[in-house]
Amino acid sequence: MSVMKRVRDISVATFNDKLERSEDPVKLIDRYLMEQSEQIQQSDKLNQQCVQHATQLKLQYVQAEQLRNKREEQAVMALKAGEDDLARMALQEKMIHDEKYIQYKQLYDQSMASITELARQLDELRTDYQEVYNKRQYYVARMQSVQLQQRMNERLGFAGQQSGTRIFQRLEDRITGLELETQSLSEVRRKGQEILLEAGNGVKNLLEVELSRLKTKLEREGAAGQ
Repeated sequence: MSVMKRVRDISVATFNDKLERSEDPVKLIDRYLMEQSEQIQQSDKLNQQCVQHATQLKLQYVQAEQLRNKREEQAVMALKAGEDDLARMALQEKMIHDEKYIQYKQLYDQSMASITELARQLDELRTDYQEVYNKRQYYVARMQSVQLQQRMNERLGFAGQQSGTRIFQRLEDRITGLELETQSLSEVRRKGQEILLEAGNGVKNLLEVELSRLKTKLEREGAAGQ
């Protein structure tokens, strides 16, 4: 297991642990995505540098291979011409290019192996990034759902307080109160009239009594004068 993979595994585990305990998962995810994005960019830049380096190594070993083959052909031509010394010189240079070819070819193979591993890890980083991004979208959707539900609850609560039934009930209570008040006033007026009527009858009775008393008095005085 590579060092980068171990670091990645630790980072992912730490992120998941923080995510479970976070009160604001979206902010935590955004911070993690930003860090992952920077790591991907740096790794991608390193990968490009490695590819460029591998390209240079390939040019070196290909050139060495071509010169090696050319010197061998020259050595063969020198031997056919009976020029053993020239053949030795060509073979000597051929051996130098042969060693150079081996060295650069090994470096190139190692570089390509590293590039392959780095590319694989880059793919994993991009996959992790996409998975976390999808989680962000999911948590954003959940938080939006919660916020909308809260707004709905507030609106429904307000509507419940101001519902038509409650409004009409309040109106009914108000009208009933006015009716009772009007009825009470009517009763007061009616009783007032009854009292006045009773008072009038009482006065009439008193007048009749006084009239009878005076008549009786006059009759007595008349009888006494005779």
